[in-house]
Order: sequence, then C-alpha cells, then structure tokens
Amino acid sequence: MTPQHQQRQSVDLIVTGAAEVLTCAAGAPDLLGSTSGGVAVDGGRIVAVGDVSGYAAELVVDARGGVVLPGFVDAHTHVVFGGSRAQEYAARVAGLEPPPGAVVGITGTMAATRAAGRDELRKQAAGRLREMVEHGTTTVESKSGYGLDVETEIATLDTNRVLQQQLPVDIVSTFLGAHAFPPGADQAAYVEQVVQLAKRVGAEGLAEFCDVYCDDGYFDLAQTERILRAGLDAGLAPKVHLDAYSHTGAAALAADLRATSVDHLNLTTDAELAQLGQAGVAGVYMPCLDYAVRHPHPLDPRRVLDAGMELALATDICPGCWTTSMQLAIQMACRTGGLSVPQALRAATLGSAVALGRADRVGSLEVGKQADLIVLDVGSPEDVAYRLGRNNVSTVIRRGRVIHEANPAPRPEETR
Repeated sequence: MTPQHQQRQSVDLIVTGAAEVLTCAAGAPDLLGSTSGGVAVDGGRIVAVGDVSGYAAELVVDARGGVVLPGFVDAHTHVVFGGSRAQEYAARVAGLEPPPGAVVGITGTMAATRAAGRDELRKQAAGRLREMVEHGTTTVESKSGYGLDVETEIATLDTNRVLQQQLPVDIVSTFLGAHAFPPGADQAAYVEQVVQLAKRVGAEGLAEFCDVYCDDGYFDLAQTERILRAGLDAGLAPKVHLDAYSHTGAAALAADLRATSVDHLNLTTDAELAQLGQAGVAGVYMPCLDYAVRHPHPLDPRRVLDAGMELALATDICPGCWTTSMQLAIQMACRTGGLSVPQALRAATLGSAVALGRADRVGSLEVGKQADLIVLDVGSPEDVAYRLGRNNVSTVIRRGRVIHEANPAPRPEETR
C-alpha cells in the first residue's frame, strides 16, 4: 500500500493551516521552536506537532494562516479581590492625592474584599478570568492576600477551587496571607496567625504555594523565613515577592529554600540574581505593574536572563494593575523592558510554566503534554508585540477542547 493510501490515525482534533507553529520547547535554539504544519490532539493530549498528515479528526481547526503557540501561562496574579481602586489610580496618574473616601492600597482593598462575600468574589473574579481566557491565557496563578484574616483568606482560596471547576482555565492557588499587616495588627501575633493558617491551608489542600511580600513596611527577612518554612512543612512550595521597593537580602533565603519563583526583583543585585539562577529559581517579570505604578526602578528583565534564570512573565492583575491581557504584558516587556519578541513569548509560555512548577505539562507544544494552545489571527510572532492593545487571539484550546473562538468559521450548514 502506498503512503498516500495508508489509513490515517483518528484523533479528536487537528489544527492546520498555520503560517508558523511555535512549540516554545525547552532547548529550542530560537527560543520559539518555530516549525510548520500543525498540531494533532487526542484525549486532551498532544500526539503530534509539525507533520499531521497522518491524522484525521472530526474537528479540524483552520488557523487560516495565523500563528499557533502554547496557551499563555500567567505566573503572578491577584485576580480574586473585591471592589476597585480606580479613584486612587486616576488621582495618582494626575499627580494628586486620592480624594477622601477613595479605596487606597492593599488595606483598602482588604476592606472591600471582606465586605464582598464569597458569591460576589466569585462573580467578580469569574468576569476577569473570562477576559483572560479570551486573550489566550489557559493557566493562571491566583493568590490570596486581600483578606488578611482567617475567614477571607480561606474564602479566597476556596474561590479559586470553585472557579477551577466552573471555568475552562487551570488555576494554581497560592497562599499569600503575608501580603500586608492589617491596620492596627500586632506584628508578632499576625505572623503567628499566618503560620497557623499556612498549616491549615496545606492540610486542606487549598494551595500549592506559600508566598510572602518581603519589603520595607511589610514582612522583614526573619518573618519571611518563618512563614515560608512553615509553609514548606505544610507541603506548600515557597515563592517570594522580592525587593520590589527596597533591598531585603531575601534572595539568599529564596535560593536556600529552592523557591519555585521570586517575583518583582526591582532592587535585587546581579550577584543575587546569579545565586538564584544557580539554585534553579525562576524570576517573574511584571512590566504592566511597573508601568501602572510608575516604578522609580523598573526591572530590566535582561539582567534576569543574563544571570541564568528562567524568566517568566505575568500580568499581576490586581487593584493597582488592572489588566487581563498577557499580550499587553508581552508588548510592554518588549518596548519598556527591552526583550526580543522570542524572549517575551518564551517567558509568557514555558518560562511562566517553570515559575509555577508545571513545565512538565503546559507551556510548550510537545507530544504528551496537555493540549493547551492558541491560534493568533496574525501572520508572524512579531505582530503580537507590534499590534499594541489589540487582542490577536482567534481560537483558544484547553485540554484539547475549543473554549473560545473570536471569529468562528462558518459551518457547512451555515453556508447553504
């Protein structure tokens, strides 16, 4: 039997017609693993990348000359919170003080989050998550940290669990009880509360990670270490908000604890970045946050790469940086951070998967991995960075199922 007459293997879904397929596989010399062809999917897993001529499927997604790449992985978000800080933001950008009664800062959002209740928290977060999916995000890290009491921290993490069941997106939960001190709190007593809550969160399986905001005015190095070690004892891998506004010296602790990621890094030294790189700790870059707060020392992400760290990218969606688009994060990483387009796309996919400890299942298009992929309605990867503010996503596929189509192709019965 000649090859053209051989029976093709039946699979669930095939993506064809792409100008480029970007695998973003580790070790790709161009960082993007650019190839031609398509992707074949069966049972929610990738079974072939590139030549898919040997496969047949009832559902064929035509990329129509677009670009196919892994679903974006957003490595740092605070997507579950109550209320808005729009008045504060509008005042700050104008160089003014927020008006009386405006919701301001973490503790202002704390009050709004506590007042919202579980149903309202779910409703607000679900709307933001749906926008994130429409912009190509298929895996989202979601932190607690706007409750700052036992009840609301647990409610936030439970909201992650419920939304994971209700929405077509993978949510990775992080316990961030150490986001700030509640107004008037005794610091020693609050640290003890966070330590005990970390034990409960780990025992109840409510999170995968324990994070601490280590900075002047927040949690010092000793407090950070105590909380992270308590989290580790409870089965929660460490993450650290590191050196955002002051140099804390916490990089050595993060390296010693083999933190999965360190985030912000604005004032971390080159020597410390190298130490983190040697320890295998990923660095998370949030250019939209640095822009939104007009940071006096925005991170140069090339320093993270030069130190040998895996660079991850995130929106940091929160009341102070309200963006649901990883494409905007990519655009700003290139223009304000100086990354090349391949560096930014790699950071938004495989790099962020590394920062969430999920590089074995998402972040790249490789045989055996979870079939999370997106189709862009542009002809080149460069267009993602070039077309500012535009949503370039036409199709989102998660676990082998089409979960979003911006401009679905007409079905045969619709053309009759």
